[in-house]
Amino acid sequence: MVGRDARRIRPPGSIEEDPVGMRVGSKKKGTSVRVGLDAGSMDMSKLSDAELVRLRVSVETEMKRRGLAFEIGQIGEEIAIDYFNSTPGLPNLQHAPTGTKNVDALSRNGDRYSIKTIMRAKKTGTIYPDPSDENKQLFEYLLVVKLNNSLSLERLYLFSWEQFVELRLWDKRMSAWYLSCSKRTLSQGELLYERGA
Repeated sequence: MVGRDARRIRPPGSIEEDPVGMRVGSKKKGTSVRVGLDAGSMDMSKLSDAELVRLRVSVETEMKRRGLAFEIGQIGEEIAIDYFNSTPGLPNLQHAPTGTKNVDALSRNGDRYSIKTIMRAKKTGTIYPDPSDENKQLFEYLLVVKLNNSLSLERLYLFSWEQFVELRLWDKRMSAWYLSCSKRTLSQGELLYERGA
């Protein structure tokens, strides 16, 4: 879980220029690190393929040793929660307990939020129906977090449960619901944030 008073690391010229930066959560309770990438600090194009693979393995090994998670879904969740907590007029969110099915964040009012992160995908991650009642309401809101290639927030959409039910599609292989990431579908939600707007 990530606390609002978490330690923050700010490389020169990164977070101050990008108010919606990336937050990497730790498995240790109450710790997280806000990071920004300084593209000028390392020229990856000069590395051979083998060196690049070794670098990735080294980074992933060190992150695992430190208990840092670095998955796209978790990054999107952190960015969405940070955005809500730093934007006047939006409710403050906190992480749902680990293992809570289909719910990633909770508001102080008790509203449940499912958060799905996309980069280049054509559909969101899946949302599994209740096994005993496929029409049971699973959350009040769905947030779709669109990240760009540098893992910064591109767009943030909000869908009510009713909108989700109207727009959802069935994945036969996964036996679960999802939303298409088409412009038509995403335009049905409330656009809370758009980079450059």
